[in-house]
Amino acid sequence: MTTENVCPTCHNELAWQANQYSCESCQITLVKQAFCPDCDAELEKLQACGSASYFCNTCNELKSKSRVRIAFTPTE
Repeated sequence: MTTENVCPTCHNELAWQANQYSCESCQITLVKQAFCPDCDAELEKLQACGSASYFCNTCNELKSKSRVRIAFTPTE
């Protein structure tokens, strides 16, 4: 089974706990962020009826999940 939630450092699967992602190997916590494929602005995640969509406030339009760039960044 492949997952899209992998550590950017060691590429192991991330664990979801206490409303955040963590990498047990690297001992870090991470935040999952989505970025617009057109302007690279951070996207707002809209969740309704079991599906997720992404909205770009800069472009003022919905963005396809398949085109969105996902990044995991360490929390401070």
